[in-house]
Amino acid sequence: MKFPSLMAVSDTHGHTGSLIAALNWGKKHKVDVLAFLGDGTADLPEAAAAAGFTAPLKIVRGNTDGDTSFPYIETLDFAGHVFFLTHGHLFGINEGPGALSVAAKSAGCGAALYGHTHIPFWEEIAGILVLNPGSAGRPRSAIGASFATIECPPGKWFIIRYWGISHGKTIREIGDLQGGY
Repeated sequence: MKFPSLMAVSDTHGHTGSLIAALNWGKKHKVDVLAFLGDGTADLPEAAAAAGFTAPLKIVRGNTDGDTSFPYIETLDFAGHVFFLTHGHLFGINEGPGALSVAAKSAGCGAALYGHTHIPFWEEIAGILVLNPGSAGRPRSAIGASFATIECPPGKWFIIRYWGISHGKTIREIGDLQGGY
């Protein structure tokens, strides 16, 4: 990664093999922070230990997470940007990203990251980056299990890349997937 980078992962649902592969990749590529967007918070301690992943974690819980110590909404100040993190289910994300982008903008954020749909997606809505990394555990798209990285070049728009996880271990670049897949 050339610039400060955030790795977004969501919806592992107990599939720690894919999460370990993603965290191994993140460690190798020196990502600066991991945003975990819910539905699999219990998977993180085991996977992070197995991968030796020590970058800072920002975690929100999803609709299937039982650990109430994690919030449903969190903000992250990173590399000159403020990110709105949520699982998405509280913002009617299955009906579209409009309510989520409004909530992010109201919170003073320039980006909204979410999970829940298990489908990779990003779009710029009224100047707000709205992004779903897909699912690392139970994908619902043709690209399979995935996560996303967001690089933050100083004074510029984000550099967005999606990464596929094949057979729970091999990482391949998919591209930017603007508008979803």
